Amino acid sequence: MTTNLNQLANAVRFLSIDAVQKANSGHPGMPMGMADVATVLFKYHLKFNPLNPSWANRDRFILSAGHGSMLLYSLLYLTGYKNFSINDLKNFRQLNSICAGHPEYKKNTGIETTTGPLGQGLGNSVGLAIGEEIFRKKFGSKFINHKTYVIASDGDLMEGISHEAMSLAGHLKLKNLIVFFDNNKISIDGATSLSVSDNYKKRFEAYGWNFLEVNGHNHKQISTAIKKASKSNKPTIISCKTIIGFGSPNKSGKASSHGSPLGDDEIALVRKKLKWNASPFEIPKDILDEWRNIGKKGTNLENNWNKLLSKNSKVKNSLEAMLSNKNLNNLDKLISAEKNKYFNEKPAKATRECSSMTIESITPSLSELVGGSADLSGSNNTKTKNSKVISAKDFNGNYIHYGIREHGMAAAMNGLALYGGIIPYGGTFLIFSDYCKPSIRLSALMGLKVIYIFSHDSIGLGEDGPTHQPIEQLAGLRAIPNLNVFRPADINETLECWQIALKSKKTPSAIVLSRQKLPYVNPSFTKENKCELGAYVVNATSQNNKITLVASGSEVEIALEAQKKLKESNIDSKVVSMPCQELFDQQNNQFKNEIIQKDIPVITIEAGSVMGWEKYSKNNMGINSFGESGPYKEVYEHFDLTSDKIVALTKKLVR
Repeated sequence: MTTNLNQLANAVRFLSIDAVQKANSGHPGMPMGMADVATVLFKYHLKFNPLNPSWANRDRFILSAGHGSMLLYSLLYLTGYKNFSINDLKNFRQLNSICAGHPEYKKNTGIETTTGPLGQGLGNSVGLAIGEEIFRKKFGSKFINHKTYVIASDGDLMEGISHEAMSLAGHLKLKNLIVFFDNNKISIDGATSLSVSDNYKKRFEAYGWNFLEVNGHNHKQISTAIKKASKSNKPTIISCKTIIGFGSPNKSGKASSHGSPLGDDEIALVRKKLKWNASPFEIPKDILDEWRNIGKKGTNLENNWNKLLSKNSKVKNSLEAMLSNKNLNNLDKLISAEKNKYFNEKPAKATRECSSMTIESITPSLSELVGGSADLSGSNNTKTKNSKVISAKDFNGNYIHYGIREHGMAAAMNGLALYGGIIPYGGTFLIFSDYCKPSIRLSALMGLKVIYIFSHDSIGLGEDGPTHQPIEQLAGLRAIPNLNVFRPADINETLECWQIALKSKKTPSAIVLSRQKLPYVNPSFTKENKCELGAYVVNATSQNNKITLVASGSEVEIALEAQKKLKESNIDSKVVSMPCQELFDQQNNQFKNEIIQKDIPVITIEAGSVMGWEKYSKNNMGINSFGESGPYKEVYEHFDLTSDKIVALTKKLVR
């Protein structure tokens, strides 16, 4: 049995070695070191079906140590995932190859998430484990009973996000989360002792985790530890003492095997030492057959699960509805009714309050919605009367107190979205989006439906001063490809921005909200979603306007005030609200030219960096310094963001 496992593990090792060598790029050391752990996990414990990589009750396998990507690709090929052929492995790190340098999420392939930036996979795994608990509570342990397994490196555990993620996991007692720590004591610079002297046992026990230690090359110890972790009432980390570059006579246990090909001469020595006589990319038939049989076990597991599910049509229908976001079918009607109501009321509200009103109205109809905040629920207004808090004792809820863990929250939200059937939203101040940024970038890269709520969006928060007043954050978020950044001006726009975010298929959303009260700006009621086009005309004083004023969010109010004053001076103008630059930029030229005419001057107004607004105008009113502390109206005046300043600039331009 041991010999067989050794051979199975060696298949993983040599596919990894050969692919890295052919590409002349990559990280062979980790796959060589963790091949035994992965082999034991896949053969005896992991519940998966290569014929249906998205089976709802599968175990999730996350390679947080994404630099060791060939470990994952080798496993997926060997177990029979259709997206991975031997030619795909031969094209490792080549253009358009599914075997990218680091794993890149693609639905229905077996790659569960995009990893590479260390710590992200760990953060995702917490969201995945929370998702499992939510679904298990909702549908019962008879139907939902899987685990999330993670391979993490010492580098993952050095990253600050690992503290945030693992602390939250311990707090919530995510018992179905099992992390394998590749404790090989080597990083790129050399021995980890150069920079780390943590007592890992004390660290993880302090988080509320089990801490187990095994020889990462002893199959029996590995399997026993997994069995023990599976019966635990809290998350478990298994410290696997491994040898990086296992089997390499001259490079094992050394940094030289970490991030560079071994070289043909050294590979020949590895083949000799491990008694592997096959040619590069060749797997002996008996070993490949055994791996394929491991993969085939999942077909029976899923078939039995489907039979069980078919006997309970209520659970089956409810589960399928949630996984397909069927409840979103009623969203348009609901949003339209809310818009009509507030058109009649015309409330003057901070848009953070408008967002809360929106959440409160849609939550009863959307069981998929799971919210939260990084300790700012009352300030972000993300928690409503319809919110029920998720805790270690009760996952029958829809709201998570993430604590002051912005980065961990954002990564967990990605995990919740990846789980399937869950639409996560989470809040913090816009200034702290910087703490979320790496995870936001990955949600955009993966095309996940994640909704970020960022309140206190400008100098409008006033007295908290420049440390809390975002200046460059809007421009930074807008610079991320495939991210819609919304800055609504009133309740109507807020409802519409939420509607777009919820219906989005492959684009995450950042909804950026004011602290201060804003007036209702929409002059007429329409069922259509005006924000869907990115920008629209709020008001025009004639057909022959002399200037176009373009603003977002709280500055739409200032633009409208300026418009009134300009009319008193017999200057006609058009005020455009641009809640989403990204959507506006996607429209055809005819529409864009109708909104922002080329034959008249344009002024843009936003209480933040002018970066990005230059594509619409040469005349941009904004802020190119840090903020100031004081009452918000005085701060606006300090930075010349007033209707009088708009009027003065307009008169210069239209002379």
